[in-house]
Amino acid sequence: MSNQPEKPLAFRYQFMAGAIAGISELTVMYPLDVVKTRMQLQISPPIMAAAAAGTSSSSTIPLSSSSKAAASTISENYTGVIDCLSKIVKKEGFSRLYKGISSPMLMEAPKRATKFACNDEFQKLYKNLFGETKLTQKISILSGASAGIIESIVIVPFELVKIKLQDVNCKFNGPVDVLKDTVKKNGIKGLYNGLESTIWRNGVWNAGYFGIIFQVRELLPTAKNKNDKNKNDLIAGFIGGTVGVMVNTPFDVVKSRIQSDANDMVNGVRKYNWTWPSVVKIYNQEGFRALYKGFVPKVLRLGPGGAVLLVVFTNVMNFFRELQA
Repeated sequence: MSNQPEKPLAFRYQFMAGAIAGISELTVMYPLDVVKTRMQLQISPPIMAAAAAGTSSSSTIPLSSSSKAAASTISENYTGVIDCLSKIVKKEGFSRLYKGISSPMLMEAPKRATKFACNDEFQKLYKNLFGETKLTQKISILSGASAGIIESIVIVPFELVKIKLQDVNCKFNGPVDVLKDTVKKNGIKGLYNGLESTIWRNGVWNAGYFGIIFQVRELLPTAKNKNDKNKNDLIAGFIGGTVGVMVNTPFDVVKSRIQSDANDMVNGVRKYNWTWPSVVKIYNQEGFRALYKGFVPKVLRLGPGGAVLLVVFTNVMNFFRELQA
């Protein structure tokens, strides 16, 4: 890419560019998000893990009441992305692949707009703070993580609605139904259930995404024209999105479990509550692989999706710059 500094734009242009990029990515990739959530909400009971390890019946770990409840409500077992997609279409209809899209569609504009606009603003802040005139990888990572934290605060209620609607055992008719039920049971604060885990998920993903994009752009040949720049951005965005998924999936699994209706009370406390204790609990009860449930559909979405986001955002920003010229 060119070493010429790009003309800075007002926050409103960054916000609009991020919104357009987010809606473009969501429209294409949403069914994979449904698959990811379904797979993440599948609980592997300890008894199954013990049986798989070849333990005797006398040493089998008994199921907790919450595990028994989960086993009795979740009727489908998905073995992979294709299996999940085919079962959803066959048993629930094609439209189910887009169940709950209204919430993320409303969320996507402020979510992606916040991601990119805040990332740009934090880059300016950290460059001044560290006395840097150019962007560095350290600043890219810090800016991405900071933008992810702000983004989390914006999107938690939308994420809560989406998770509940995507659940195979969903009993709600739509987003308004979810909102009414949540507020009735837990008050307004119930809409922010899972905020801490969302901060971990989005902060880590954004740090990986923007940090890797910076490094890959530095390693790629300098773009000589618009096509070269788009190609570089596709490569950087794809790798950045993939790495982001690799480092943040355990937090995403925990977030889905925390926000799910299947998150039962155990001795007056929800089974999944805070992020790191939940990570340890899933690891101990279901094994390391459970922390990466839904990884394949997630990486299939956010690898290419990360590329789409970066290319669309960059081109829309360039369009706005041309208008301002």
